[in-house]
Amino acid sequence: MQRALTLKQNTEFHRAYGRGKVKASPMLVTYAVKNRGQGVRLGITAAKKLGSAVERNRCRRIIRAAFSSIYPHCSGNFDIVFVARFKTKKLKSSDLVPVMRQHLTELGVVRDGAGADF
Repeated sequence: MQRALTLKQNTEFHRAYGRGKVKASPMLVTYAVKNRGQGVRLGITAAKKLGSAVERNRCRRIIRAAFSSIYPHCSGNFDIVFVARFKTKKLKSSDLVPVMRQHLTELGVVRDGAGADF
């Protein structure tokens, strides 16, 4: 299974925050911005107010696991940044998939008919 490339530079994250489209829910905030032909790249942030390092890393793992099931259905060249929220800590990755799918469909990363089977 292929993995998405990751965003590492602070400027890449700030570009998504500033120029990207955003969708928010109590569980997750999603930013998406087109990039220049580098495929789908993923960035995940979890603020210190979520809790200890163990809890923040769990939030990142949950988001990464949920995105791995959606990644094959992504089309185009996008930088995607997911921001964990307080409710993310209490979820399983299977609970986060419908929310993430809805956000990415509304942002144009996943086509409407492409994500019907997951």
